[in-house]
Amino acid sequence: MSGLPEGWAFARLDELADINPKQSFADDLDAGFVPMSHAPTNFLDKLRFDSRPWGDIKKAYTNFQDGDVIFAKVTPCFENGKAAFVDGLPNRIGAGSSEFYVLRPATEDISAKYLLAVIKSRDFLLQGAANMTGAVGLRRVPKQFVQNYTVPVPPAAEQTRIAEKLDALLAQVDTLKTRIDSIPALLKRFRQSVLVAAVSGRLTEEWRAENTGINPTEQIETILKDRLSSSKSKKAPASHLKNEEYEIPSTWCWVSLDSLAAKIVDGTHHTPTYVGNGVPFISVKDIRDGVIDFTNTKFITTEEHAELCKRCHPEKGDLLITKSGTIGRTAIIATNNEFSLFVSVALIKPASNLVNMEFINIALRKWIGEIDVSSRIVGSAIKNLHLTDMKVLAIPFAPLTEQTEIVRRVEQLFAFADQLEAKVAAVKTRIDHLTQSILAKAFRGELVPQDPNDEPASVLLERIKAQCAAAPKAKRSRKTNGDL
Repeated sequence: MSGLPEGWAFARLDELADINPKQSFADDLDAGFVPMSHAPTNFLDKLRFDSRPWGDIKKAYTNFQDGDVIFAKVTPCFENGKAAFVDGLPNRIGAGSSEFYVLRPATEDISAKYLLAVIKSRDFLLQGAANMTGAVGLRRVPKQFVQNYTVPVPPAAEQTRIAEKLDALLAQVDTLKTRIDSIPALLKRFRQSVLVAAVSGRLTEEWRAENTGINPTEQIETILKDRLSSSKSKKAPASHLKNEEYEIPSTWCWVSLDSLAAKIVDGTHHTPTYVGNGVPFISVKDIRDGVIDFTNTKFITTEEHAELCKRCHPEKGDLLITKSGTIGRTAIIATNNEFSLFVSVALIKPASNLVNMEFINIALRKWIGEIDVSSRIVGSAIKNLHLTDMKVLAIPFAPLTEQTEIVRRVEQLFAFADQLEAKVAAVKTRIDHLTQSILAKAFRGELVPQDPNDEPASVLLERIKAQCAAAPKAKRSRKTNGDL
């Protein structure tokens, strides 16, 4: 057929390998047992196994041995690429899930690792998935598809060269994946370090040296006066916890979150009556990545919203923080649209227009990301952060002009981290496709150079046919669940 390199030929998989061959060994021999969970999805990952006596696993399980290739036949394991070259089993023998197919090369001139590359190829996975049979959720690749799947076969020597090249290249791909996969954790630590530097004064150390003589005491006094007039409660604000203080610049001072807030309150403690359309009702799931997502909110009536607003009325500029279940997600309200809150979300209203809620948000995010929040969280099934614990949170108060500069710098650094994260995601996508690109080059004969002195694949296939014809016919075995 056209399209193949010189010396290559096409063959069916069942011409290149025995499918699900049987084997017999002494019952007391140690063997490897491989449940589906032990099968890898990456090309080069090793097959894991548990040691068991052969007599315990030889029946009702798929048999295999070192040198075989196994792969999942059932959805979604097949589509996920669960497959492996079998190696390192106790006594070189093993058995595993009945949902495995086994390929045993028909001759030593057929490379098992080349067969693994076939099984891992996009074409095999797509065609296998398209030919699955069975009920939804229990669909399997039929044995007939595996038997008849057509494979481009290089000469034996080239198969070996391809397998060796794949090992080398895909090891490099795995190294790249490992490095790329480590970057999100590094970025998370970077963001946390930025928050720490922001609220400790290190981020604006040089700026502060050029802007001396600013004392925040008068600003705090003004905020406290505004708080007295804006807050319905005339109680003095709660004092901050002294043991949460750390070193800050001499021009800064410590205040409690309660001192800067006209109100710290959570949403309704009862489940409202939901309606098809109305006022959005926000819970933990709707706050993510610093914003409120109204896409999949539930709704309540305007009458119930009006009743809930008597206690907790979210308004533009207020700060939200999740306090139950997933704790510590924050968002500053950026809309004038009305909505209500569930008990899992707390609302912090600024006590004055002098309060920089962006700076408070930075302090809260640093607090959640660094201190031992578990000491403040109660509950076993659902974790909760009490409002009283939030009120006594120690907030480092910088002069307002410096707070503005801190917010600007944090936003700039976070934007840089966001851009890098987007680039990393794009690179990760390309790397994820790289394995299939390499396999495609292998099957086009472009991965390693051809050698005109190699024995043509057609001669190899004729030899395999002659060997099969000369071999004694095996007795027809009873059909099992594995032969679907």
